[in-house]
Amino acid sequence: MREATLGIGSNMPYRSMPPIDIVKAACAELRPLFVSFTASSIYRTQALYVADQNDFYNMVVQGAVREGLTPYALLAEIHKIEAKYGRNRKKEIRFGPRSLDIDIELFGDMEIDDEALTIPHPRMRERAFVLVPLFEIFKRRESENDEASLLIKKYGEDLKRLSAQRIERCAETV
Repeated sequence: MREATLGIGSNMPYRSMPPIDIVKAACAELRPLFVSFTASSIYRTQALYVADQNDFYNMVVQGAVREGLTPYALLAEIHKIEAKYGRNRKKEIRFGPRSLDIDIELFGDMEIDDEALTIPHPRMRERAFVLVPLFEIFKRRESENDEASLLIKKYGEDLKRLSAQRIERCAETV
């Protein structure tokens, strides 16, 4: 079974739901796509790339995906969940505010680079809002999983470079 790592973020309410609740709801919606599932805490983070917007609430989930779920099928499921919580890809500003953003950061050791999907996520290593929650999961899983130890080594230097990005833990795992 392949492991997938997903980043979840929101900085805009949808209907009466605040962003932190959208992140929690998205996490719950993603759970059935996995056989096993680990979720990080939720973090409040500064917006990157487009500064004039609200802070984001972010988390990472990781686990073994259901048998037969390809990266493209997972992406299709993600797009359905994003749309359910108000995301409209045609009307949004790139890197701008959004009610829900779910990215596939890693999918096993696969590498994909085409118009529909890029894995590993091309900006994962420059984002504290991905690496900090991901390290939280790695640390929890390190004793049960040699791969987690290898990934800690692989991404550790990246995390050190990102210390200027504001990130604060604001909620336990969901």
